[in-house]
Amino acid sequence: MTIPLDISEIWEKLAIPRGGKIIYVVLDGVGGLPDISRGGTELQVAQTPNLDALAKQSSCGLLEIVGPGITPGSGPGHLTLFGYHPLRYSLGRGVLSAMGIDLELQEGDVAARANFATIDEAGKVSDRRAGRIATELNQHLCQKIRDKVELDFDGEFFFKTVSEHRAVLVLRGSGLSGDLPDTDPQQTGIAPHEPQPNSEAARLTAHLVSTFIDRVREVLADEQSANGILLRGFEQYHPLPGLGDRFKLDGVCIADYPMYRGVSRLLGMKILPHPGGVEERFQALADCYGDDFDFYFLHVKKTDSYGEDADFDHKVKTIEMVDNLIPQVTALNPDVLIVTADHSTPSTMGKHSWHPVPVMLSAATAKIDAVDSFDEYSCMRGSLGTRPGTHLMGLALAHAGRLEKFGA
Repeated sequence: MTIPLDISEIWEKLAIPRGGKIIYVVLDGVGGLPDISRGGTELQVAQTPNLDALAKQSSCGLLEIVGPGITPGSGPGHLTLFGYHPLRYSLGRGVLSAMGIDLELQEGDVAARANFATIDEAGKVSDRRAGRIATELNQHLCQKIRDKVELDFDGEFFFKTVSEHRAVLVLRGSGLSGDLPDTDPQQTGIAPHEPQPNSEAARLTAHLVSTFIDRVREVLADEQSANGILLRGFEQYHPLPGLGDRFKLDGVCIADYPMYRGVSRLLGMKILPHPGGVEERFQALADCYGDDFDFYFLHVKKTDSYGEDADFDHKVKTIEMVDNLIPQVTALNPDVLIVTADHSTPSTMGKHSWHPVPVMLSAATAKIDAVDSFDEYSCMRGSLGTRPGTHLMGLALAHAGRLEKFGA
């Protein structure tokens, strides 16, 4: 695949280690599609006076995160927002999840994200999330697997809890490869996919994964709901250049969910201790705002979770909760404040989608346009237009005065 010119390579050459502070507020999956019975998208229906007021003082638009018609995962979505071309810097969710729970990866490790799932007597998936089991049960099951499952190879494996039904598998040893497709079929009523290598280099890994899945099924045979696992996002770990190396930014991550803590750690950000709920995250931002950092990433997960659950009303309520907290961010008076998403998760679809996401950029140097509401259709009319998500970091750096002039 030929990768188009990566404009971020020019930002790297122009970036300077001084300038204004940048805040990203990322409402995961906030983009939606209209629900006719409710009168619009979740953003249109939600009462958001503070986000709307901010839109009136911002440059607004839409971001196409990966490309036309391409549905982004959260990993590529966030890498894009941080200025990493999603085709050049491809990472599986396994690596990100492992780093998000502070599992120290070594170069060459292969990681995959795991879901505890319910498999029926016919061997088909009846619940991909095993009823969203409690994290405490997940921890018990992971320990049970570690105690009873062995793999016969010159290496070792790690299987650890992430949260609720999610866990992570890491294989460490020689001759491994991450070139495997997901075993998770992404739907119910069919059997999990068999681990198949995409290349000769992945043959050993596919065999180990197949053996692991079979032995886990034996160990979990007496469990009511979580009696199997589904794996996705296989990737072999190789370190990436950090935000400091590339864009001269000292970043900090304020997120609870391990995957987003993982991508932030991978890019060299400081990871704050788990702050707790949404309100605690906004308070943590205010508490850490100061001279130690110049890039702040605050993540809100529930907008995505409720979208995936096809729960329009709770997604609206989460948006309204965030709106009530926005004044805490604007009170910090950052040089650049950006509110956007990593992808769309319309509750009318119940899954990620390819639709561009709304974005607004507030800064003293921003061109204020005629947009007066932060939603997908209003932002469509904004001065930023519809542009690649990879542009966002460059715009943030420029508006913060952190890029030198290009050329004579």
